[in-house]
Amino acid sequence: MSLQDIKTADDFKAIISKKTRSHVLHFWAPWAPQCEQMNEVLEELAKDSHHESITFAKVKAESVPDISLQYKIAAVPTFIFLKGDSVIDRLDGAHVPELRKKVKALAGSSATYMTPPTAPKEELNTKLKRLTNSAPCILFMKGTPEEPRCGFSKQTVAMFSKHNIEFSSFNILADEEVRQGLKEYSDWPTYPQLYVNGELIGGLDILKEMETNEELDKVLPRKQDLNQRLKSLISQAPCMLFMKGDREAPRCGFSKSLIAILNDTGVQYGTFDILGDEEVRQGLKIYSDWPTYPQIYVNGDLIGGLDIIKELKASDELTSTLKGEHN
Repeated sequence: MSLQDIKTADDFKAIISKKTRSHVLHFWAPWAPQCEQMNEVLEELAKDSHHESITFAKVKAESVPDISLQYKIAAVPTFIFLKGDSVIDRLDGAHVPELRKKVKALAGSSATYMTPPTAPKEELNTKLKRLTNSAPCILFMKGTPEEPRCGFSKQTVAMFSKHNIEFSSFNILADEEVRQGLKEYSDWPTYPQLYVNGELIGGLDILKEMETNEELDKVLPRKQDLNQRLKSLISQAPCMLFMKGDREAPRCGFSKSLIAILNDTGVQYGTFDILGDEEVRQGLKIYSDWPTYPQIYVNGDLIGGLDIIKELKASDELTSTLKGEHN
């Protein structure tokens, strides 16, 4: 079953009227990036055969204020769990493991929810090493640069903006395993945490000291002109994929399908997670004149998205194209 989209009070009544079913309602807002990520998680949960007794729906909170008030929605994302029209649980915030746990309980299933495995589960320290090296300068924070979820993260983002610092980010609220594991990995108990070239710099207090000592601009990379930055990113590897998530953990169905096709070719390729950098996510659409993701580039030239890759595969031109033999 697919994720339902509740846009009006009548849509809401139509779903709630099904007394024999359970329901998971996601109260969300389009201006909150973490809500989009949670919608993608909900899409996956809705397709799982163990959850056939549950209706999954997203509710744009600001479009149905009376319903939001009825369920005491004070922030997004918020999840309401119902049996018929009776509330039995709720979840405030973008906590993927907890969401899956509550959905499992609602379904009455004894089996742990898992997405169809495409590879063995990555060992935690390997994952953390990969994440801390995933960008030259990466901030592990609560929320996103556009929507920080704590005062310390907000101050750090403001400092970086003031100094025109180039950085990527990882929202620890969306991955409890990373949130807890990175504290031990780095021997640093609080967030935000900043890494440069895979090495821990520290948190907000350290960054403030660096700012006072005029060291911030010497240690952290400065932003390039956006077009120059995009040109550099698409040429990071001979074959470069811009996607939601990364090859070990794709965050949308299109990206997941494209990763599977690329892996079958045996061609080496790099990836960039657009969910961690809103400037790149929006800017690349204009730069490439291609409005959707994923996008794949070979030797700096746009090849296209999933449909183009499928066409190339069907015509037996994919491997040679990815190797740049048609350029």
